[in-house]
This record gives sequence, C-alpha cells and structure tokens, in this order.
Amino acid sequence: MSPADPSSADAVRDGIRCMLMRGGTSKGAFFLASDVPADPAARDDLLLRIMGTPDPRQIDGIGGAHPLTSKVAIVAPSTMDGVDIDYLFLQLGVEQATVADAQTCGNLLAAVGPFAVERGLIAATGERTTVRIRLLNTGDIATSQFATIDGRPDYDGEPGTEGTVAIDGVPGWASAIDLEVGGGPEKPLLPTGRAVDELDGHRVTLIDNGMPVVLVRADELGVTGVESPAELEADAALASRVERIRLEAGPLMGLGDVSGQTVPKVILASPARGGGAMSTRAFIPARVHTSIGVLMAASVAAAVQVPGTVAFEIAADSGADVSGGTTPIEHPGGTFPARVHVTRDAGGTWRATSLSLRTARRLFDGVVFPRARR
Repeated sequence: MSPADPSSADAVRDGIRCMLMRGGTSKGAFFLASDVPADPAARDDLLLRIMGTPDPRQIDGIGGAHPLTSKVAIVAPSTMDGVDIDYLFLQLGVEQATVADAQTCGNLLAAVGPFAVERGLIAATGERTTVRIRLLNTGDIATSQFATIDGRPDYDGEPGTEGTVAIDGVPGWASAIDLEVGGGPEKPLLPTGRAVDELDGHRVTLIDNGMPVVLVRADELGVTGVESPAELEADAALASRVERIRLEAGPLMGLGDVSGQTVPKVILASPARGGGAMSTRAFIPARVHTSIGVLMAASVAAAVQVPGTVAFEIAADSGADVSGGTTPIEHPGGTFPARVHVTRDAGGTWRATSLSLRTARRLFDGVVFPRARR
C-alpha cells in the first residue's frame, strides 16, 4: 500500500504525508484530506497519535507542547462554486486527548494558499497568486494573495523591499500574505444584537468577526491587563472566573455548551500602553496567547468601531485614531495592525469583514509516523 493510504493498517510503519508549516504566529501539521481517514473518529485518533497527545511535552509526537503548536489543517479542493480550497482546522489538546473543530485559525489560514500550491491543488499565476478559501469550521470565505516565483510560493522576500514584512511574534522578515475574511450577509457581528451583556456580574461584549470572542475589562477581574501570559496562567482564581464567563457566553453566542470546546475566546481588555487602541490578553481558553490570533484581533478591532462596546470605551479613553482603517491591537508580543471594515445595515445589524497581513513558511515536507495504538 502507498505510504499516504489512510486506510493502511501499516500507517505506523509507512507514515502519512505531512507538511509542517508556520502560519502567522502559529505552527501546524498540514494534510491533504485524501491523505487522512474520512471518518472523523479514525482521523482524530490518527492525529492525536501523530501530535503526541496526551502528554504535556508531546514528546512522542510532533506537537510543540503548547496549543499554538498543536494544530492541524486539512485541505482539499473545494466543492463550492467560486471557491478554490476547503480548509478544516482542528485544535488538538496537549495534556488532554481532545480534538476541537468549533473554531477556525486565522494564523494557519495564512499558510493554506501556499500549501495548496505546493501540493498542486491550484496553479500559481505569475508573481502574485490569489486563492479563494472556504473555512469549513465557520462557513466564512477568505481570499488569500501571496507572492509566487517559478510556480512556487515565495516565502522569504527581500528585507527592505516592497512586499516583505515583519510581524510581531515571529522573528525576521518574510513575504507578505494578504488575507480578507468575510462572514456573509447572514452573519451578524454581535450575536446577541447588543453592544454589552452582563455575564457572571461583569460587563462584556460578545462579538464574532471570524472568531467568537468575549471582551471583558481586565480591571473588573482584578488584574492590570499587562501581566505576562505565565503570570495570568498561574492565577487559578482568575482562570476560574474567566471560565465561568466563557461558559455563560457559549449559549448566548449560538455555540451551546462550550465546556469541551476552545471557543469562545475570552480576551482581557485594558488601556493601551504603546500607542495602540487597547491592550489585550487572550485566553485560548486555558493557556494565554503569547501574542494574539489573526481573527481574534479582527473581532477586537471590529468591537473598537461599534459604539457602546467594552472595546469602544477603552479605545476612546486611549485616544487612539482608527479613522485610517487600521486598528493597532497591543498584545504580549507587540502590536497587531488589524484592518476591518464595519457597517450597519438598514435593519440596524452590525456586520464586518477583516483584512490582515501575515507571513508563512514551509518548515518540512515528508511523511510523519504516528505512535502505535495502545
């Protein structure tokens, strides 16, 4: 049997075709849908054994012992008219044998277009290639544009030249990848229709511009909002309060019981310290993000532009100028320049699309060997 045959009983011996890629400030294992089992239970079992879960070090797999590096992207030609690629994101637990599909990942999204070109699912078109991507987890549609040379993605670029950028949270420079994500006319920006709700005694904003997010003021939870991720993770009482808020938010956001899911994300908001619109600390949900996810930032930036939200109030106090369309969101690793377009329709419903600038890189390509069943 072929090494890529997902039905092979010899997968442990023969391996599964895999490409490890960095997308934005995350890292994940990329697979063609045809290279993994179609049955979700069999697929999830295989992926857990590939990543080395459950184990806090993931020592017997390729996971990086952190939620930001225990991620999987499954990519296939799209079955939807006008769309090139279908992208399924799976968040694998580290210490717990969980595989969650309720959210997507805007960072790994940056690598989906280049991966599709690498695997021959679509052809590169000159110096810039455009790929339309359906995010299967959420139903959103993304447009990805990136540099290509001689029919292959150009990951490196040249420092100091147009189209080469550095993003906070990633060392060095790389070719820019432009992403535009929209939820369509049927998806409201505010799931409850309200700028502010009260959960567990706290004023919060529930918003979804590609990622379901709960925004709460850091000072309401007894912290400043500029603590390090490690300091916040070590505060058991804070983690308990954050989780209570998250569990109450789930049903209100149409997500149901989220006790076993990784969404919504709870983001602690506080005044900006470095000239941005506001400072953030994102629970994802148990660990705290070392920077901020692309679509988390898009949801926060959209909230900044909706009067009455927690983010709007904090940004107004910070005196941030977001009139140019870019909202600088501060995070533990620096600042994310989020670009969003927010509108209000005739019925009073807020809607938004997001634009972001990311980079990606192929780290290795070959076959990965799952741990034996036990």
